[in-house]
Amino acid sequence: MAKSKIAYFCQSCGYEAAKWLGKCPSCAQWNTFAEEIIEKANTSVPNWKSNSTTQQRANKPIQVADITFNEEDRLLTPDNEFNRVLGGGIVAGSLVLIGGEPGIGKSTLMLQLALNMPNLKVLYVSGEESERQIKMRAERLAIAPQPPEGGAETAGLAINTPPLGGRGACYILTETSTQNIFKQIEELEPDLVVIDSIQTLHSAHIESTPGSVSQVRECTAEMLRFAKESSTPVFLIGHITKDGMIAGPKILEHMVDTVLQFEGDRHHVYRILRTVKNRFGSSSELGIYEMLGEGLREVSNPSEILLSQRDEPLSGITISATLEGMRPMLIETQALVSDSPYGTPQRTATGFDTKRMSMLLAVLEKRCGFKLGAKDVFLNITGGIRVEDPAIDLGLAAAIISSHEDMPISSKTCFAGEIGLSGEIRAVNRVEQRIAEAQKLGFEQIFISKYNIPQGGNDKKKMDLSRYKIDVKVVSNIEEVFGLLFG
Repeated sequence: MAKSKIAYFCQSCGYEAAKWLGKCPSCAQWNTFAEEIIEKANTSVPNWKSNSTTQQRANKPIQVADITFNEEDRLLTPDNEFNRVLGGGIVAGSLVLIGGEPGIGKSTLMLQLALNMPNLKVLYVSGEESERQIKMRAERLAIAPQPPEGGAETAGLAINTPPLGGRGACYILTETSTQNIFKQIEELEPDLVVIDSIQTLHSAHIESTPGSVSQVRECTAEMLRFAKESSTPVFLIGHITKDGMIAGPKILEHMVDTVLQFEGDRHHVYRILRTVKNRFGSSSELGIYEMLGEGLREVSNPSEILLSQRDEPLSGITISATLEGMRPMLIETQALVSDSPYGTPQRTATGFDTKRMSMLLAVLEKRCGFKLGAKDVFLNITGGIRVEDPAIDLGLAAAIISSHEDMPISSKTCFAGEIGLSGEIRAVNRVEQRIAEAQKLGFEQIFISKYNIPQGGNDKKKMDLSRYKIDVKVVSNIEEVFGLLFG
């Protein structure tokens, strides 16, 4: 038995100290250190393969030009939204971390993925639910459970085992010990592993409770070694703290290849899968799902759900063209401006940065002469999503003035432009995709910045506006926009 070691870990950032400290030197948080007993096993045999440590390879430096590069092989899932968020599919040997609030649908998303992977053997490891609970959820997901052929159970309960060639086989294992998990993995040899959740696992090499900083770090390191050495993709479901951060040390997000955030409002039926980090693709992609009784349904055209149908024109409502990764979307932006019954006017924004809203109000008051200092202003992005694209500035400013003047804007008009402090309309990226999306959805006109049109020079590509059926309004400042809208 190896000698035990006592260390103190910051529960916020994972900083390790030899003694207890009141203030963390790394994250400057107070009273976050907790005592943990650490004991490394005295054997050189790793958890998942007996001869791995004896086969150490001495790496030598080589030139970049001599490195052979082959494009990563990806496993395509039946879920197109999931493929888009991952950058084109699941990369072999990748470690993916999925975080989200309790009850938002993380386990449902991953179980639905595990049950529908074509021609693959999937091992779903659960440390939070029993086999019967998972089977009940699988039946709710409209998956017809079938017993394994021959009645043999290799790793827990096999929920769905039709012959490979159609839908793959999904095996359920309710276990929290990493040693037992890797033993079952050696026997089953799955093509994909899902861990629900990483905070419930514990390794016998560390004498601390599951969910502690040292346990989460050690279990993730073991899963990382398994994924890289066996080229088996592993998905880790992670809890989040009250601040919305993934629980455990910050190094957890650095160790994995991809970090996905599953978010949404419980009062809305739509869920958003957002990429936070991706070593194999774009880190700004987004997938939208609809939560139904029989599971999650992918939304292929999010613009249709983010635009409400109105029988009559209403003031304070505009349509803005935004981008999430490579996907253009048209969203409805709403504003309400009213007299403040109290001494201090209220400023509230849902789905938009409050500081940027204050900047827009200051520009409208300084450059356009609208007296908004004594008004209550409320902004809302419909659909329960949060937008950080500055291209919706113009649409929000138009919605604010529409509500202030009580003059509706046509529902066939959309906006794509960033507003500067001097009131100018700045150019936005990939404006042609925004125009094409607005035209596809039947809009009649769109306001863009004149700086999106290259001015002079033979080396710059001219934008041909005549190929669009939609009326493209080119403007340079906020006063020009209001003149065209309200006369």
